[in-house]
Amino acid sequence: MKKVLKVVWRILLVLIVLVMLVTGFFAVKGAIMWNDSKKGLSITQAVQNIREDEEFVKFEELPQFYIDAVISVEDRRFFKHNGISVKSIVRAALYDIKTKSLEQGGSTITQQLAKNVWFSEEKRLERKFAEVWAAFDLEKAFSKNEIFELYVNTIYFGSDYYGIGEAAQGYFGKEPSELSDYECAMLSGLPNAPSVYSLDESPELAKQRLSQVLDSMTANKVLSEEKAREIMQSNE
Repeated sequence: MKKVLKVVWRILLVLIVLVMLVTGFFAVKGAIMWNDSKKGLSITQAVQNIREDEEFVKFEELPQFYIDAVISVEDRRFFKHNGISVKSIVRAALYDIKTKSLEQGGSTITQQLAKNVWFSEEKRLERKFAEVWAAFDLEKAFSKNEIFELYVNTIYFGSDYYGIGEAAQGYFGKEPSELSDYECAMLSGLPNAPSVYSLDESPELAKQRLSQVLDSMTANKVLSEEKAREIMQSNE
């Protein structure tokens, strides 16, 4: 029995060492990718480009309901983490191992901002690590409010609308500050899969996504179940 346990522990030790070596390898490759990306487009220049867009919307112009909805459905610990969520990464990694894919990445809002600005959608491990290094740098350079506003001004909402300003005008003919709770919740759910949930292409699927957003908000205790029901029924 002792010999079996020794063998098991040795195998586990080898596996741990291998995981550490692989992680280190891709972490270094990710750092190189991020440094190369910064040389092509610095953080300062990237942020300046975003803020100079005529449709740019400042954080204080966003409805609080929209902010709560986005954080609930995308990154509920946004105001608490330092750019990455270890718990989300581990959960996503276990899922990817189980499904033998890179479908989930456990990305925070900060990581998604980095991907939108500097990286492609290509599912490679070094790109995920590059996002992590970029997220750390962004968190050092900007406040949470600034990161959030940069994020919502760069995400795709479907129907060729980029950023919350274009989406609010394109889908509802309103400034973001004028959006109703229903409209805020609806827009917060679209970037998850904009080609699938586009209000112009798939209104029924968009409404299903809306229900998921409201469920997430109630689970995170930023919305009562009664209010969620009212919102779902408000445009029926």
